[in-house]
Amino acid sequence: MEFLKDIWGFLKERKKWWLLPMIVVLLLIGALIVLSSGTAVAPFIYTLF
Repeated sequence: MEFLKDIWGFLKERKKWWLLPMIVVLLLIGALIVLSSGTAVAPFIYTLF
């Protein structure tokens, strides 16, 4: 959680709000890959990339 606090502090201090959508999309894609690995859905997820 410290990493997320650091990112939030960086975005707030440097006014780099345009980075927020990219970070959210990367986190969602990462969570999708982690949660779907080992299931029957995994082959369909990997064809997207």
